[in-house]
Amino acid sequence: MKKLTAAEEQIMHALWALPEGGFVKDVLEQLEAPKPHNNTVATLLKILVDKGFVGLETPGRNHIYRALVSKEAYSKQSIAGLAEKYFDGSFANVVSFLVDKKQMSLSDLELLLAELKNKKNG
Repeated sequence: MKKLTAAEEQIMHALWALPEGGFVKDVLEQLEAPKPHNNTVATLLKILVDKGFVGLETPGRNHIYRALVSKEAYSKQSIAGLAEKYFDGSFANVVSFLVDKKQMSLSDLELLLAELKNKKNG
């Protein structure tokens, strides 16, 4: 799966918020201020179609855009890439880094461990 630019990710987040898809104006409504120009959103959507992240239908004069890649699938790929690039592919190193930087507490770790145990047993 290809990596997205920050602007492309912003458009994907808007599409993920529109599970049935939407027109350019619908995507634009999902974006936070300052909102890009309508033509910018249309161009980014075309790029995402070309990359295979977005599909489109043309029931009339306008296109309806839908995310073809789920948020979960993209998140999984992004996190795995981050771990590979910065932490030698080790998620233990990621967690250790977060603990060292005080971005993950002991209670967070305990919740994570409990969740892992539940998944292993269930």
